[in-house]
Formats: sequence, C-alpha cells, structure tokens
Amino acid sequence: MKIHKIIMAVALSFTSLGAFAQASYPERPIRMIIPFAAGGPADMVGREVAQLLSQELGQPVVVANAGGGHGVPALNQLLGAPADGYTLLMPASGNMTIPSKAMEGKDVLNLLDPVSQVTQSPHVLVVSKSIPVTSVQELIDYAKANPGKVNFGSAGVGGVAHLAMEMFKDQADVDVVHVPYRGTSKAVVDLGAGQIHALFSSMPSLKPMIDRGVVTPIGMSSASSGSETSKLPVISEAGLPNLEYTTWYGVFAKKGTPEEIIQKLNKAVLSVVENPELNKKFEPQGVEFVSSTPEELAALVRKDSAKWQKIIDEAGIQIE
Repeated sequence: MKIHKIIMAVALSFTSLGAFAQASYPERPIRMIIPFAAGGPADMVGREVAQLLSQELGQPVVVANAGGGHGVPALNQLLGAPADGYTLLMPASGNMTIPSKAMEGKDVLNLLDPVSQVTQSPHVLVVSKSIPVTSVQELIDYAKANPGKVNFGSAGVGGVAHLAMEMFKDQADVDVVHVPYRGTSKAVVDLGAGQIHALFSSMPSLKPMIDRGVVTPIGMSSASSGSETSKLPVISEAGLPNLEYTTWYGVFAKKGTPEEIIQKLNKAVLSVVENPELNKKFEPQGVEFVSSTPEELAALVRKDSAKWQKIIDEAGIQIE
C-alpha cells in the first residue's frame, strides 16, 4: 500500500511538472523552419512574422532555412524534434497540399498539428511582350489561333504554377506547352526575354519585371485588396469562371504538441497578423495577413489537397 502511494505521488508530480511547463511556455528560444532558401518571398514573410512572434511570446523565434526537396527536408527536421512547441514549421500551401514521391502514402495532418494560417495571396498571370496579348481573353484567343505554340513556364513539375497552367489549359480548351524550370527566378528572366510566353507566380517574384514594363500582368487567381494586385482583373471573372485559387503560408507544430501550447501559439499569431506595420509593408505585393483556428487550417489543407490531386490525376502528371 505504501509503495502504491509513492508511485501515485511520483506520477502526480510528473503531471504537475508537465502542466507547469506548458503554463510557462516558452522558457527558451523557439526555432521556426522555413522550407525555402534565405532571401525569397517565404523567407521575407517568415522573418517578419518570427520577429513579431518573439515580441508576443517573450522569447526569440529564430528562423532556420531548409530549402529544396518539396519541403520534405524541412519537415524531417521538425519531425526529428520533440513535440514541445520549441520547433515550428512555416510551409507554403504547395508544401502541404501537393503530393511528392518522398511523401507518397503519407498524410501531413497525421504528422503535424496545425497552429494557424498566416497569409493568403493570389498568383498573378503575366505574359511576355513577345506575344500580342494584354488580357486573359486575348491570351485564350491567341492560344486557340496558335495551337501548340504558346508555352507556360513554371518553377517545376507539379508545382502550383504548373497546376494553374493545367487549369488554364483545360478550362480554356487550348493546346499550350509546359516548360518547367528549377525555381521561379530563371523562368521570370526567360519570360522577360521572350523565351517563354506566360507564367503564374506571386507578385513579389514578378514585381521588378512588371515595374520595368518588361512583362504584362493580365489577371489574378483570386480577388485581392493589394494596391498593385487589386488593379488587375480576377481570372474567374474574365473568361475562366472555375480558375480560382490562393497560395498561403501557415504555422504547424509536430503532432502531439500539447493543446495548451497550440492555443498559446495560435493566440500569438492572431496578434501578429493584426500588426498594422506588417500589413502595410506587404500590402502592395498582394500579401494579406490572416489567422485561423487550427481546425480551419486543417480543413484548408484537406480542401486544397483534394483540388490539386484532381488536377494531377486528370492531367496525368507524374509527380517527382
């Protein structure tokens, strides 16, 4: 009986220590992994968010870049850490919703606990000056008049830009060619040089070329309130009613992270995305800062995953 009481006392003490650790979280710096190289749009957003999260949580939030491999190396870093809220992941929507060979048969929501969505933004459809096109309808008409001669660049096979091109091809009923690159930067350069004719990408990636008048923006993949993007027509309202999508970033923790920690992080993200200076800085680029409940982010992952999987299956795309 005495031994039983000792065991119970020890068990209760561990429970109390666990509860105290959760209540006092965070007690040391937090590492936030971004599955992209330093200097790109995801990194710029992530570092601003990390700095503001540091202020909200009272501990440094340190960004660690782990680019490449469809985000799998970054995911593996998170999965190799304890589920204690001290290692987080801020992936883009494509990392979470588009399948890859390395993640075949795995459900990311079985590996991760959603914390909150952070941003949403449209892709912009731009065209080269080498073709006589200034609108979505003109691009459709030009592609119909030149079957197999109009090409779309993308950052790689199976990426969001590639799948958006497949949506365009299907819904406009045109014969266009996909030209995959290893990343967006070379595709944008070749678009400006007239080597490729069209491209879906984010405004931060395209704005320098647009500002110089080298390429022509003709539409957005969803509505936007950004000072630059709001001037453009929404593609779904300009001839292709079913071509609509957004890209987004979100914060995730390892599966099994205590609910109290998830909720504390969620509350901190909510405060961050309401920061007026943060919104002012990224608003011209069409990046809208938003928050969500963990359940809403999980639902978004499932919805977008189903949409992209359908396009992949119908187009017969072999995911790398």
